[in-house]
Amino acid sequence: MTSANLLITGGAGFIGSHVVKLFVKKYAHYQVYNLDKLTYAGNLENLADIEEYPNYHFIKGDIQDFSHLQELFEKYQFQGVIHLAAESHVDRSIQNPTEFINTNILGTVNLLHAARNCWNDQQSHRFYHISTDEVFGSIEEPDLFVETTAYDPQSPYSASKASSDHFVRAFHNTYGLPVIISNCSNNYGPYQFPEKLIPLCINNIKNLLPIPVYGQGLNVRDWLYVEDHALAIDLLYHGGRIGETYNIGGNHQCRNIDLVKTLCQIMDRKLSRSSGESENLIRFVKDRAGHDLRYAIDCSKIREELSWSPSVTLETGLEQTVEWYLNNQTWLDHVTSGHYQNYYQEQYHHR
Repeated sequence: MTSANLLITGGAGFIGSHVVKLFVKKYAHYQVYNLDKLTYAGNLENLADIEEYPNYHFIKGDIQDFSHLQELFEKYQFQGVIHLAAESHVDRSIQNPTEFINTNILGTVNLLHAARNCWNDQQSHRFYHISTDEVFGSIEEPDLFVETTAYDPQSPYSASKASSDHFVRAFHNTYGLPVIISNCSNNYGPYQFPEKLIPLCINNIKNLLPIPVYGQGLNVRDWLYVEDHALAIDLLYHGGRIGETYNIGGNHQCRNIDLVKTLCQIMDRKLSRSSGESENLIRFVKDRAGHDLRYAIDCSKIREELSWSPSVTLETGLEQTVEWYLNNQTWLDHVTSGHYQNYYQEQYHHR
């Protein structure tokens, strides 16, 4: 599929910024429009290396503003949408579920409406919606989530994403809108806001702050390096089958406590600390409400159809991620400034 004008929502966020940079650099014939509200997790510093590219355009805007979306679709005649804009943090959704409803559900429906209103020739367009494995709830060992696994969301965040998935499918089934959906596992890597497990641990370890771990740290997550995810998104946008859903996972399941201990070992080595010094910072705290025990993804469908598989092992990815955060203290200082700094030092946030 070729596309002249491509809209990427949430492109100043963690995953979105990696996707925007990949498309801008790889597809010079695309005009890439990055629509982002620039909330706390959206940061234009993530895109500093492409801001002068002639095929990159930033638009500050909110997907909750339908009239603005309609104007943008009419003005730029987008031939494709990659929809990443979302409130994504579980703990925040527990504190304020309405914000997640407004952005993740209503915002997605606004985008769907705007696309449907402007796309008369459906077959030459594509609406790609990025979602999460959390919509499936928890799964027992040794089973894996497949694309047909029944939805069982347990948090306001996962419920909002499940709802948005259903609306995307409904617009395909009802109106014929050309859609693709993917559900990914936990992403990690450079530019992730330090409310999430890995960058929070790195920051706290560096500053000799406590590392609170929910429960006993036995919750299992599948870890996907963000650049691998961006490559999968590229393949699905161009080659995924319309109306289909694809799982994207890292094939690296790990208990939270084991992940934290691995980070402690890497940090001890890179900061020339004695072995076990960082691990002494771990503190077990009361578990999160509705905390899913285990996520695990089967991504054989995308492997078989598009020959994609994760290329970065968890060991290599963690080394690269730690190195990036240690070398980018200015970026970290900027995103943790103000009232966020104390908030994220005192609390433990991860999916």
